[in-house]
Amino acid sequence: MQTDNSNEYSVRLQKTKVLREQGINPYPNRFERDTTSSDALALGGKSKLREVEAILKKPSKKLLKLAGRLMTLRSHGKLSFAHLRDSFGKVQICFMQDLMGKDDYKFLNKVDIADFVGVEGELFKTRHGEITLLVHKVTLLSKALRPLPEKWHGVKDQEIKYRQRYLDTVMSNDSYDRFIFRSNLLKTLREFYWSEGFIELETPVLENVSSGAAAKPFTTHHNALDIDVYLRIAAGELWQKIAIVGGFEKTFEVARCFRNEGMDPSHLQEFTMIEHYSAFWDYEDNMKFTERMFEYVLKKLLGTTKVTTKDRDGKDVVLDFKTPWPRKKFTELIKKDCEIDVLKYDNSKDLLKEIKKKKIAIEDAEKLGYGNLVDSLYKKVSRPKLTKPTFVIQHPLSTKPLARKNDKDPRLCDTFQLLVNTWEIINAYSEIVDPIDQADRFEKQALAKAQGDEEAMMVNEEYLLAMEHGMPCMSGWGMGIDRLVTLLTGQENLKDSVLFPLLRPLEDTVRKEKKMMEKAKKMLKKNAKNS
Repeated sequence: MQTDNSNEYSVRLQKTKVLREQGINPYPNRFERDTTSSDALALGGKSKLREVEAILKKPSKKLLKLAGRLMTLRSHGKLSFAHLRDSFGKVQICFMQDLMGKDDYKFLNKVDIADFVGVEGELFKTRHGEITLLVHKVTLLSKALRPLPEKWHGVKDQEIKYRQRYLDTVMSNDSYDRFIFRSNLLKTLREFYWSEGFIELETPVLENVSSGAAAKPFTTHHNALDIDVYLRIAAGELWQKIAIVGGFEKTFEVARCFRNEGMDPSHLQEFTMIEHYSAFWDYEDNMKFTERMFEYVLKKLLGTTKVTTKDRDGKDVVLDFKTPWPRKKFTELIKKDCEIDVLKYDNSKDLLKEIKKKKIAIEDAEKLGYGNLVDSLYKKVSRPKLTKPTFVIQHPLSTKPLARKNDKDPRLCDTFQLLVNTWEIINAYSEIVDPIDQADRFEKQALAKAQGDEEAMMVNEEYLLAMEHGMPCMSGWGMGIDRLVTLLTGQENLKDSVLFPLLRPLEDTVRKEKKMMEKAKKMLKKNAKNS
């Protein structure tokens, strides 16, 4: 990273000072843009453009106004070329002393690559056929004190990409387009929900009770109420189901969620989820809905159900989302992959003995309750083998404290997960609507938590109260947006699909912030003394 003492920084700072001394504001408040880069290129492609000589002889009074960042700037005496970039693309612009006049052309000496400028001019084509704006007037809109990364290499340092994402998206079209894709994905998902009769809700981020998933929450203190509260670990699961008790039959929410757990390429502590719930559905209805959703979204965004992404070894792999997808039972997968029938055991102690007998290592296994131990075993022996889009169905009852019991086998529940490229993209099930059954499940979760399982769910009495007022049969569903974007754009790490991922602050940054605060305190102390 560039320091404040760099020569480039000092030169640009001096230019800014000179501009101010000359009465020029290097940071004006607005510019009246009437044309984008893509509009200019489209107009130039379908219109008959005048030759440069004709423009010089009789300048037009009707000029296009563009604004953006200078990405290149090369001077050839009385002639200079540059590329102007806005959010729609980039276009070449040309400065000519013979058109602008000596003084205005000389102003370019105060302009650098990375500056934002507004330009007014007329389109023409160069000898090479490139559509170009011949600039009549240029206005400096923002003086950049630091240069952009080297043009041909862009940002190569992965940490700088994460810490200074703005440089990554300015220099890399792939990176910029990835976040445009993310925005379009959310838009398309919302459109699909609306077309299916769902309404979007907003539910609390701060909760008295952490529930909706098996996860360790972040805890904070609410000063006004003088209580500890938790950042939500799910996208309003219990709240949406309470809303259905209140008469809303189809709901969804796009939500930021927080889990105070480990970090790896497929897990972040802050992430985005979509959850939805529909009254009168079961998990089979929800699987069919999911297949329809993916075909709709992929065909609209990509024009195909085939996606090229990276496998866990970083190699390209083609995944076809064409439906229907295979359905595989959770317990049968584990049995096939490690010869352990988890349904033979009803407690974590006996199951752990069998796991150790098979010499399967699971981190902190002794601290896990039966349900989370089964889930950890599955993640160890089965999930890494699931590459093609696959529904994993009917998990053991104790692994899903909010899911409905299966009518044919009460040891199982009516659940499914969508696994793609070894990642869990969706978790879904038929919901428990029996308050007696739910209270019993909460009690078992409380026991697991008392035994040290930090991910076990808390008892939520307010939710039970709502259930007791009558909850219709329903199915719910949660999908990780960061994982889906990472998958569909061929990335390997969730941080590549999050615009501003959380990182540990740099020591230099912390030191500067601390120094600034100390300076501010001294000033306050001095002012108090003088007054």
